[in-house]
Amino acid sequence: MNVNFFFITFALCFIFSQPILAVEPDEILVNQNLENRAREISKNIRCVVCQNEPIDSSNSGVARDLRILIRERLLNGDTNDQVYNFLVERYGEFVLFKPRFKPSTYLLWFMPFLLFMFGLLITVKVLKKSSKTSAPEGVLFTREEILEIERNINNRDGGN
Repeated sequence: MNVNFFFITFALCFIFSQPILAVEPDEILVNQNLENRAREISKNIRCVVCQNEPIDSSNSGVARDLRILIRERLLNGDTNDQVYNFLVERYGEFVLFKPRFKPSTYLLWFMPFLLFMFGLLITVKVLKKSSKTSAPEGVLFTREEILEIERNINNRDGGN
């Protein structure tokens, strides 16, 4: 009985954890091909209010307006690229989850790689420096540190 209960609970959690789309019934197009294209475009468009949520799953009014706008453009015969271009002209590259690769977005595309390389360089330098200055095991101070301590003591005592 415990195994069945666990299985049923797991199955229900899995079923109800699936993302729920916010597309309203009155937005859905009759033509299934156009509806599929609209859904595909909507998954790639960022809600300008919610910011990190696609308009396909956002309940905001702006997201609804964008979904309707996309469907209108598709009904008027626009290609997917034309719809994307229209949205970018109106809202900027920010509206796309995956910005286009062009000179104005090079920094955005290369920044993760540059930050990784910078972090790797810093790590290597720190490790090299710590391996040069670290004392052998069982020794509290390196020879240079002992000489520095002796100099400081001599300077404090006036050289006596």
